[in-house]
Amino acid sequence: MVSNRKGRDFIARHGETVFNAAGRMQGDHVHTPLTRAGFAQADEMGRALHQLLGDRPALSLWASPAGRALQTLAIITDHLGLDWHAARTDPRLVEIGTGSWSGRGYREIMDERGGTIVLPGGLLMCAPDGETYPEIAERVSGWLADTDDDESDRLIIMHGISSRVLRGVLTGAAVHPELGAPTASGLPQGSLVVIEAGRETIVHRGTGHAPA
Repeated sequence: MVSNRKGRDFIARHGETVFNAAGRMQGDHVHTPLTRAGFAQADEMGRALHQLLGDRPALSLWASPAGRALQTLAIITDHLGLDWHAARTDPRLVEIGTGSWSGRGYREIMDERGGTIVLPGGLLMCAPDGETYPEIAERVSGWLADTDDDESDRLIIMHGISSRVLRGVLTGAAVHPELGAPTASGLPQGSLVVIEAGRETIVHRGTGHAPA
């Protein structure tokens, strides 16, 4: 169902991290630092958003509490002249929980399973003891319900999988037939979209790895 949000939602996928570069499963790890490429991607998003909104735009700031999201937010807010300390975090914005796969290499997991863990379009399969897509949809929908009365524009820094579900919920995307939750199309790390009245537009397409 499309959200009743009156303001615009600028949703960013954080920049590349050391885990991304090494092909390791991040999931809901608290902190996996950005690489130099990741910092450059955050810079690109900051420049793109500044070009669109100008200095000190009226934006509510939100982020996943994961370090990589907060690092990305720090760079973007520096471009905009906004106070990083004014940002709010919510654990419902974290990445998909990957259970016992967390921290392990993609190749290692696939060799162990004897098959891929990446579905067409870049979505991850759920770990046997990990979070499901309906569970992600439930938590991000809960966050939306709790913040729906905020009429301001807002910037939200998230992750590859969880942002796809949030974007899917906001735009009323179809439920994925295998995963059981609405999912938007994948975008590389360092990408930024804006959703207004249920319609999504790409503000900046990142230069990071393929969609997740």
